[in-house]
Amino acid sequence: MRTLDRYIGREVLLATTIAVAVLSLVLILGNISRRLLDLLVNHQVPFELIVSFVAYVLPFSLTFTIPWGFITAVLIVFGRMSADYEITAARAGGISLERLALPVMVVAFSMSMICLWINLAVAPAAQQTMRTVLFDIAVNNPLALFGSDQIIDEFPGRRIYVGHRDGSALYNLQVVEIDEEGRPLRVLHARRGSIEADLKEQRILLHLEGALYEERDRKNPSDLSAIRHGITGSGTFPVSLEELQSRSRTSLSLGSLTLQELRQSLQRDPSAKEESALRTEISKRFSMSFACVAFAAVAVPLAIGAGRRETSLGFIFGLVVAFSYFGMLIFAESQRNNPALHPELLAWLPNVIFILLGGALFIWRRR
Repeated sequence: MRTLDRYIGREVLLATTIAVAVLSLVLILGNISRRLLDLLVNHQVPFELIVSFVAYVLPFSLTFTIPWGFITAVLIVFGRMSADYEITAARAGGISLERLALPVMVVAFSMSMICLWINLAVAPAAQQTMRTVLFDIAVNNPLALFGSDQIIDEFPGRRIYVGHRDGSALYNLQVVEIDEEGRPLRVLHARRGSIEADLKEQRILLHLEGALYEERDRKNPSDLSAIRHGITGSGTFPVSLEELQSRSRTSLSLGSLTLQELRQSLQRDPSAKEESALRTEISKRFSMSFACVAFAAVAVPLAIGAGRRETSLGFIFGLVVAFSYFGMLIFAESQRNNPALHPELLAWLPNVIFILLGGALFIWRRR
């Protein structure tokens, strides 16, 4: 029996490793194209940035790819064993389906412990660190933030448009100062400009030449009759790096907070909606961590009877189950600001449904 346990466990682990590697590669490439494609095409981004970005995105992608890869592996392995009559031979020898699933459940629990560690500690820390990448670029190579026909909105309270960039020279610049509601307060137009990093004062100096400005009444920006126009000629427009760094620290999403930070936020007497969002985030992380256990309960009986099409069916079943699970989880998260629905309990609903469904499938397959 130990030989059979080692055989099933080894096959599931090998298939899971391959599936997780492939799925993680797809997600990482998708994140790179979505977040870094503009920087790669229009800016001089160092190769080290890409490497660090991959390292920071990997823990976040593993929270999805480990459960998804695991269920795909179980479906493929048990589908092949069923197609080769290995399941039939084991059951003819007096081994129950539940006993055959024991090594899978052991692997599932081990995977869940890894996911729990990633969800509670590694992924939030990686997301926090990833937010500092932009600040490091601004400090070490501020010109990398500016490209031709681009709008730079990383700096709080400002929007900077660059029409054309030629080396270190910038042409057709527009600098818009906005208030907290996003209304423009002051607009600068310049034919030409350049960038200089003042690391001592923690700021970027935007040198403008031939600048025109439009300024609104700061108390009533909607009053268009109060717009003032003028010419500044040449001048220097400072952009504080401290504001950028402060923004990267204070604009952390719930997904970027560790479990300890989430619990500390709960102790600060938050509003009903904030408390619901915090509790939902905590429940979601624990629930997602045990997705492998819920998937194992469904995958083993579902894979049996797949026939000779075990690879294609295993992948299709894996897609259906994973999308169903994460779809329910996303719905629970979307209701996190609605305390009346108790989204912190809804986050556990996918696990409950799949475990009950797996139990029903086990009974059906046994009969």
